[in-house]
Amino acid sequence: MQNAITVPEPRISDLVGLAIKGLDSMYDSAQGLFCYRLQRTSSGMKREGISHRYTIMTLLGLLRAESAGLPSPFDIEPTVDRLLGETAWIDNIGDLGLLLWLCAATSQKHLHRFYATFDLSNALERFPDARRRLTMELSWFLTGLAHASKTGQRDDLKPIAHETYRLVRANQGGHGLFGHMAKWHSAAGVVRGRVGSFADQVYPIFATAHFSQIFGHGEARDNALRCATAICGLQGSMGQWWWHYDSVTGRVVEHYPVYSVHQHGMAPMALLALEETCGADFHAHIDNGLRWISGANELNQDLVDTHAGVAWRCLQPPKSAAYAASIRGLISKRPTRGRLDILYECRPYELGWLLYAFAQPIPRAVQA
Repeated sequence: MQNAITVPEPRISDLVGLAIKGLDSMYDSAQGLFCYRLQRTSSGMKREGISHRYTIMTLLGLLRAESAGLPSPFDIEPTVDRLLGETAWIDNIGDLGLLLWLCAATSQKHLHRFYATFDLSNALERFPDARRRLTMELSWFLTGLAHASKTGQRDDLKPIAHETYRLVRANQGGHGLFGHMAKWHSAAGVVRGRVGSFADQVYPIFATAHFSQIFGHGEARDNALRCATAICGLQGSMGQWWWHYDSVTGRVVEHYPVYSVHQHGMAPMALLALEETCGADFHAHIDNGLRWISGANELNQDLVDTHAGVAWRCLQPPKSAAYAASIRGLISKRPTRGRLDILYECRPYELGWLLYAFAQPIPRAVQA
């Protein structure tokens, strides 16, 4: 059982309610999908575009909320049907893995339909992002394979899951941190192979935690723990989860932007999944990350807007300053920071991952 997380403001239950409220304004009823982003403009909140990927992530959070006894404002199964009905949008192994995960979480019927539509046997060779060995996308695929294997419908996924884990693991450096892609698979990999974003850390943690749990793979559990320990050791003094990491030196190379979704969604869901796998305790780090969005940050600004039903996306420097800081970060051990601004937008997956992390029976210590 997970330990109680104690966050004075905002409470976890408040954040869960905020997410469900905020998603209502992000749903495009004409398209039957969630938008790409919601922006604050001079004329009010404006919805922009649609995203199949963000729709999947959002539905995963809503399914988690339903399993915790929270009523969903959306009819989930017809949206899954819509995602499966026309699949030309799937052109990468990451989205394929996310859809597999969603179908495994939704119903046996949807998982059968997924298997009838997609051939997984050559996915690692078929998709460009798989051939480039992109860490985040391979981690999504591994997560999908792990959750599908858990259903027991098919017993032929194990070899693919083990091969996918091997490819993800190859991107992990000696300090436990992951690079963005295979180091020597392409010219871009020489540079990008060593530097990974925060997403390149948390999604492998989440994926390998589940992989190790389902397949009894102790090495995967240990490697997930090494990465989690590394990012927790590098967490900022205000609870910031930083933006880019050097897998070779084990240092942060780019601190900003700091994204709210990392604080309230992605870090908690990965660390809590690992807690269930190995029993480690990351609650102090999760608490600190949550306090950051509620005002204990560089601007002393609460990023949670209860009226809009969102947590604003990030604190970011101007683009030119951000680029200069990333270059300096490769050669300096000191964080660089100038002016920071709030980016007044929110994307539906951010609230989806918040629900996935925290929409579960609330411990008594948090309810009070």
